[in-house]
Amino acid sequence: MLKIEDIHTYYGDSYVLQGVSLEVKKGMVLAMLGRNGVGKTTLIRSIIGFTPARSGRIMFNGQEITHLDADRIVRMGMGLVPQGRRVFPSLTVRENLAIAERGADAPGAWDFAKIYKLFPRLEERRDQRANTLSGGEQQMLAIARALISNPLFLLMDEPTEGLAPVLVREVGDAIVKLKQEGLSIFLVEQNLSFARRFADYIHLMSKGKIVYSATPAELWEDQEAKHRWLGV
Repeated sequence: MLKIEDIHTYYGDSYVLQGVSLEVKKGMVLAMLGRNGVGKTTLIRSIIGFTPARSGRIMFNGQEITHLDADRIVRMGMGLVPQGRRVFPSLTVRENLAIAERGADAPGAWDFAKIYKLFPRLEERRDQRANTLSGGEQQMLAIARALISNPLFLLMDEPTEGLAPVLVREVGDAIVKLKQEGLSIFLVEQNLSFARRFADYIHLMSKGKIVYSATPAELWEDQEAKHRWLGV
């Protein structure tokens, strides 16, 4: 579904991603972990087209997207759950979802009924403005907004950031259900215990490079890697 080949991304003269390569197969959950400021969000921005790579290649579902605009990449079937939620604050829950709704008439597609089944709390608050929701509810809305576009592939950037433990579990339960449905997911996180629940494979990033790759079980047992790259 996603293949990244030796990409190099800059902010002006600042050299951020320094030769990143990875692959996400269909139905796979790949997690990218690392400390703050190592380039994880820049990688998401390069994939979705906000900050295109200066060199290298990004392939999505068999097509090159390295220098395409973000709106075209989304229309090709990529969904984004951005860091910091980024919901539309003055719009209601339902309006936030209606803006992104696409392809809901296909069998098994994500529509309002399916979204509300995954996140019943959003149905209860469907007429509330997004800026009146709690942080956890806004995160649910950000995920729901991505899903109702019916993506083939989902990018999730720090979905547990700032959430209480009970809400972290709820977000995790939702990701488990998405994985069971066969959705391919690229998850950027700092929380290893969260990511290991459903990741098939994990990369660790430091200073714009992938420095370690392993299964969740292998990483969990590798105390040196956890301490060196994650501070655990």
